[in-house]
Amino acid sequence: MSTDQLLDRRKFYINGAWVDPSVPNDLDVIDPSTEQPCAVISLGSPADTDAAVAAAKAAFPAWAETPVAERIALLEKLLEVYMARYAEMAQAISLEMGAPISLSQTAQAGSGVMHIKSFIAALKEFEFDRPLGDHAPGDRILYEPVGVCALITPWNWPMNQVTLKVIPALGVGCTMVLKPSEVAPLSSALFAEMVHEAGFPAGVFNMVNGDGPGVGTQLSGHPDVDMISFTGSTRAGVAITKNAADSVKRVALELGGKGANIIFDDADDKAVARGVRQCFMNSGQSCNAPTRMLVQSSIYEDALAVAAQIAEQTSVDIAANEGRHIGPVVSEVQWNKIQGLIATGQNEGARLLAGGTGRPEGHDAGYFVRPTIFADVTPDMTIAKEEIFGPVLSILPFDTEQEAIDIANDTAYGLTNYVQTTDPDRARRVARRLRSGMVEMNGQARGAGAPFGGYGQSGNGREGGTWGIEEFLEVKSVSGWNPADG
Repeated sequence: MSTDQLLDRRKFYINGAWVDPSVPNDLDVIDPSTEQPCAVISLGSPADTDAAVAAAKAAFPAWAETPVAERIALLEKLLEVYMARYAEMAQAISLEMGAPISLSQTAQAGSGVMHIKSFIAALKEFEFDRPLGDHAPGDRILYEPVGVCALITPWNWPMNQVTLKVIPALGVGCTMVLKPSEVAPLSSALFAEMVHEAGFPAGVFNMVNGDGPGVGTQLSGHPDVDMISFTGSTRAGVAITKNAADSVKRVALELGGKGANIIFDDADDKAVARGVRQCFMNSGQSCNAPTRMLVQSSIYEDALAVAAQIAEQTSVDIAANEGRHIGPVVSEVQWNKIQGLIATGQNEGARLLAGGTGRPEGHDAGYFVRPTIFADVTPDMTIAKEEIFGPVLSILPFDTEQEAIDIANDTAYGLTNYVQTTDPDRARRVARRLRSGMVEMNGQARGAGAPFGGYGQSGNGREGGTWGIEEFLEVKSVSGWNPADG
């Protein structure tokens, strides 16, 4: 396909207009189902980053002083535009990162709708101006926008992460520069069109494409950026934090995970199948995936049989096809990394129950991975420690509740853990002892507006609901405020 046939997304959205890059630096966007280019973007330079930050800085004073009700009204308009162009969004996500179109039309594009609605509801209830307490009637607590925010988002759940950052930042009065993943930038370009169509003032929202070492580094070290909110790998999060330290800006990080799914011998009969499917969802490319299945010894062999059967039944196909299959992983880099870790699992002595290295049968092109399950994994193995980010499940046996908790907590990460038991006392007891920001029990998803984030090397801060709003606010304590004056 020649360049003139590709979808052209080389312009950046800066100060309310689509502008050409200051220096051309084209990059092909690859369709992971075919390994062929489907679009072209440009990677930004320092001049582009500076222009976007300057626009956000200039727009901040007026936007910060805009009444909350007016900002919410614009978010409600944005929701209308998003819904009107929903099918386009689903198509863009499916094309750029390989989510099967059925998944893209539901969970992928749908996550944006859920977060916009949830934040609008939370903003309407949020008290930006409140008394300290009855003991100090002259003290007031004011919540004010942190300032210019750099929002750096990943490729695996594009609209989930864009809306988790952009919507609360807009709602509280921050201005921003969004740098989406250069691997999957098409959905964010469409989102920028939606923001423009909704009528937000020029400079409030800006978008510049680029990679981590380029625009990402420029933003995280920029003296006029007050906050970085980043979702991605722990390695990149460490680099961003170090680069941001010189300017003492706020850094919010949502990083990797290695979730444990503890299945006790009294779990419901669908627990194992549910855990395998949840691990494989989005081709395993979720930071909160339950990638370590801990199974009580008395049901271990039965669980292995069920898990292997589910893996064998999991079909793999191109993203454009309808159905309940899983799609490709996002890129050649990811494919090679996953293949290497599968091989490492075999070399370190884990028992391969299903899948393995290479592409699934019938797929000679595309970044397709065989749904893979390892049994008899031990906590010291590489596949039990490293985030694989592919459809690869490690199963480990345990005997006692204490042993399960110890194995689950034996990780540098602490994002999401899972508990499967019909004993409510044990469920609550184990949930309290797991060192993670989130615990999901017995297949019950967390509610809209629940805080998303982790302990340890899974990052800091929380996204979603009231917690996600507070991330973008400074707290000002004022004394001598006469309560009679309002």
